[in-house]
Amino acid sequence: MNVEANSTDTTDGRHDDKPRPYSCNICNKRFAWIRDLNNHERMHTGVRPFQCTECEKRYSYKSNLDQHMNIHRGEYKCTDCGRCCPSSSELAVHRRSHSGEKPFECTVCGKRFTRSDHLVSHSRIHSGQKPYKCHVCDKAFSRSYNLYRHMRVHMGEKPHKCSLCDKSFSQSSNLQLHKRRHEAVKPYVCSECPKRFYTATELRRHHPIHLEYKQFSCGLCDKEFTRKESVKRHFKKCSAQHGATSVKMFN
Repeated sequence: MNVEANSTDTTDGRHDDKPRPYSCNICNKRFAWIRDLNNHERMHTGVRPFQCTECEKRYSYKSNLDQHMNIHRGEYKCTDCGRCCPSSSELAVHRRSHSGEKPFECTVCGKRFTRSDHLVSHSRIHSGQKPYKCHVCDKAFSRSYNLYRHMRVHMGEKPHKCSLCDKSFSQSSNLQLHKRRHEAVKPYVCSECPKRFYTATELRRHHPIHLEYKQFSCGLCDKEFTRKESVKRHFKKCSAQHGATSVKMFN
């Protein structure tokens, strides 16, 4: 996913003697013009006031919206797959997905990327750097998009709507979890009993009930179980691994 470029970062990085009386209260960067400070602060707040009239996507900077509109105009179109890009440079980056080219390499772990900004975001994992801070709850993020997504919680935005009921969610992952309940899909299975759950969190909350009453133990290993059925299932797998045929199944 593309991360919006902060146009004020390059301006702020110039080595000149211009007075910079305007300071960001969050990261202390200084700016010569109040408009540059206001634009910069959107990086921290996640505010995106510029909205596309075609697909309702929102952007922090008008220049990003202008580039996005090129997608709807089809100005920069990939000849391999037909995808429309916002600029010629983005089209060049996209074409690397067809060629497999990844020219940007992390000097710490060797992982390679098709985009330089993806390498920058990745490098923050190693340094622990999280420059995008929420001004409401002080949470910090390594990518501006993650901050933008987080701000929906505070602003009450829920753009991801369920097609089967009237519920909406701030994040697409929460919508996917919700849909499992409509479809009755429970992919998380308890290793101690036959119960199944919609989420890993529900499984973790359930599991402690088995910890205090493990009265059945396997005769081949040290594992213990709360139910006789569980140790029977385990014993079949364990005996196959050990090649055992005449060992007592459980105590």
